[in-house]
Amino acid sequence: MKSPIYHFRWNPDWDFISRLNRLERFDARWEEIRKREAPRLHHLKHLATVQSVGASTRIEGARMTDEEIALFLKNLDVTKIQDRDSGEVAGYYEALETILAHYPHMPVTENQIKHLHHIMMQYSEKDGWHRGNYKTQPNRVEALLPDGSKRIIFETTPPGIQTQEAMRQLVEWYHRDTEVHPLVKTGAFVYEFLSIHPFQDGNGRLSRLMTIWLLLKSGYEWISYVSLEHEIENRKGEYYAVLRKTQAQRPNEDLTEWLTFFLGTLENLQLKLENKLQRDMVLRTLTPKENKVRGFIEAHPGTGSGEIAEKLSLSLSTVKRILKKLTEAGVIARYGKGKGTHYGPL
Repeated sequence: MKSPIYHFRWNPDWDFISRLNRLERFDARWEEIRKREAPRLHHLKHLATVQSVGASTRIEGARMTDEEIALFLKNLDVTKIQDRDSGEVAGYYEALETILAHYPHMPVTENQIKHLHHIMMQYSEKDGWHRGNYKTQPNRVEALLPDGSKRIIFETTPPGIQTQEAMRQLVEWYHRDTEVHPLVKTGAFVYEFLSIHPFQDGNGRLSRLMTIWLLLKSGYEWISYVSLEHEIENRKGEYYAVLRKTQAQRPNEDLTEWLTFFLGTLENLQLKLENKLQRDMVLRTLTPKENKVRGFIEAHPGTGSGEIAEKLSLSLSTVKRILKKLTEAGVIARYGKGKGTHYGPL
C-alpha cells in the first residue's frame, strides 16, 4: 500500500505493520510493568541518562566514556567546565533532563526547539554566536577524504528564509496531521529536521533529544528508561547509510527504509528493556550459591563449569544446574560447545 506522509512517499508492507503492532502491544503493557517494577525504574532512568549523554556526544566526536561521564555528572560544577567535551556533556545532560522533567508542559513549537538548542549549546563559547538561532551560513554535510579534501554528501536547506519557512511548515504539519501513526510521525519529523539542518551546529544531538521529546509527548513513557542514543551509537554505520540513501532521493523521497530502521531501533530498545527487567527480577531471587557462581563468572569471564566447581568447592552437578538457570534467565552468556563450553557476563 502507498501512503503520503507530509511531502514524502511511503510504502509500508505487512512486516512494517507487524513492527508497529509489536511496539504498541508493549506500550499497552507498560503501565502494568511500570507499577510492578517501580522500585527499579529510578535506577534504570539514571543509567539510561548516563548512556544517552555519553553516546550522543561521542557520535559527534566527544571522547568521554560512560564511566567518566557518570563521575563528571555526579560532581557537576558548571563553573569549572574548561574543555569542549565536558561542555557538550553538561549541555546535553541539562537539555535531556529538561525534557524528562517538563515534557508534558513543553509544546512542540519552533521557540521550544530553539530553547532546547540554546540549553544544549550553553557551555560552548565558540557556539555562542548561533546558539538558539537558526543558521545564517550554509552547513552542508561533507566527508573528509584521505588527501584532506572534502566531498559534499548532502546539501541541506539554505539558510535564511528557506530554513525558516521549512521549519514553520514542519511544525505546522506535525500539529495538523492527525491521521499518521505517532511513531511514524516522529520518525518523519526527525528525518525532515535532519535534512533541513536548521541550526549552524548541533543538529544531530538535537535530533536525538527531539526524538525522545516527541515520543514522550505521544505517550511512550518507557523511552525514559532506555538509551536511544546508545542504540544509535551501536548502529551508527547503518544509521548514516540509511539516512544518506534516503536523502539522496530528495525531494519527494521514499521514507520507507528510514522509517523501518527507526521502528527497528525502537523494537531493539523495548527488547533490551524487557530483558533488563527480567534479569533484575531473576537476580533478586538468586540463592547464595547462585550468586556466588554469577559473581565468579563476572570476575573470571571465559571459565568452564569444571573450573568453577573446583574454585568454589561445589559439586559439578550443582554448578551445571546453576549455569543452566543463569543462562536461560539471561544473567550470563554461554559460549562454545561440548568440552569447549565456557561462560561470561552479558
